[in-house]
Amino acid sequence: MYFGIGIERCKNIENMGLLWRSAENFGADFIFTVGARYRKQLTDIYNSFQRVPLYNYRDIDDLYEHLPYSCRLIGVENSPGAADLRGYKHLQRAVYLLGAEDHGITKKAASMCHEIIKIPCEAGCFNVSVAAGIIMYDRMLKLSSN
Repeated sequence: MYFGIGIERCKNIENMGLLWRSAENFGADFIFTVGARYRKQLTDIYNSFQRVPLYNYRDIDDLYEHLPYSCRLIGVENSPGAADLRGYKHLQRAVYLLGAEDHGITKKAASMCHEIIKIPCEAGCFNVSVAAGIIMYDRMLKLSSN
C-alpha cells in the first residue's frame, strides 16, 4: 500500500512546504509538482525532504508516463460528477492530483484521471495544501479502520 500527492501548476512555494510537512505526517510515500509556477526554494523548515521525496514533472503527460505500476491517478476537484469524499473508498495504491487554487486541475489532467473526488464545503474552495491535508487525513482514517 502506498500513495503520493501533488499539485498541478502550483504557484505558491508556501503551499509546497505545507504539503511536504503534511505528507510526512500522514505517511505519504512521495509528493510531486506538475508544471510548477514558483521559484524553487526550500520552505519546509522541518526537513521533510530528507524523508519524503519530491518529484517534478514537466506536464501531465510526464506525470502519467511515470505513474507507478498498477497505480491509479485520482483527481481532486470540486466539479459536477465528482465522487463525494465522505463516501469514497480510497485505493491501496493511489496518486492524488490537486490543482492550483486559481485554476484547479486542467481539463486535460481531469480527462487523464481514473477518478475524480471532491471535498464537500459550504462555499468557495479550500486552500490547496489544506485540501491535500483533508484528503490524506481521510485516507488515513478509512484505511486504518480496515
